[in-house]
Amino acid sequence: MSENSLPRLMSPKEAAAETTFSAMQLNILSTTGLFPKPVQLSARRIAYVRSEVTAWLDERIASRTTH
Repeated sequence: MSENSLPRLMSPKEAAAETTFSAMQLNILSTTGLFPKPVQLSARRIAYVRSEVTAWLDERIASRTTH
């Protein structure tokens, strides 16, 4: 399935699976500005913008150094 056919938003659980961080760790990272901020969908529901999470991962991959 291509990224274009995926929903624009992803749940914290999906973002956690994609990044290998826990949902709680993603919350801490986004609060400190080290991960994209989620979108508040309702009083008790948030979601991450899939393209922002993908871009964040791509930046990490591009910035790695080889030993």
